[in-house]
Amino acid sequence: MIYIYNDYGGTHTTSLAAAHHLEILKEPTYKLSTEEVLEVPYFNKLTKSDFGRLIYHGKDSNGDLVYTVGRKRSKLVVPALKDFGSILLNHFNSDEHIIFSNTSPTVPLVMSLGGFFSRGLGIDSIGVPLLVKGAQKCNMNIYKLVEHTKEVAVTRKKRIIVLDNQEFKI
Repeated sequence: MIYIYNDYGGTHTTSLAAAHHLEILKEPTYKLSTEEVLEVPYFNKLTKSDFGRLIYHGKDSNGDLVYTVGRKRSKLVVPALKDFGSILLNHFNSDEHIIFSNTSPTVPLVMSLGGFFSRGLGIDSIGVPLLVKGAQKCNMNIYKLVEHTKEVAVTRKKRIIVLDNQEFKI
């Protein structure tokens, strides 16, 4: 199985989702500390040149690969990746499965503002505290999204699955 968490920037909720998936963040029920949020791999570290790139986060406890991607406003990135994945799976006669999971619905307004100040304007003194508050606010929701993604991945028989995850909207 290949998991690809995706959203607008690919550096905040996707990084948190990958960290939950890989059990880097182990306790979803308590409020994350500032240090815990900022230590999440790739959290608030990607730049404009990383948009559209698949970022490898690691293998989970089942040996499944976990990636993230920032798609900006393009509604074409995930369909293109889905089609390309299908071509590769068919060409190499692979029985691998790929699941795309959208983390955008979990993004609270405070995180959007933090991302704008930090990544968009380069004003970390304003953006980073807002991002931390946003991560703390949506942490449990992201955890639930990841658990849902893993459940769907093992129960559905399709080789490629795209989850929009609107049920996790904040």
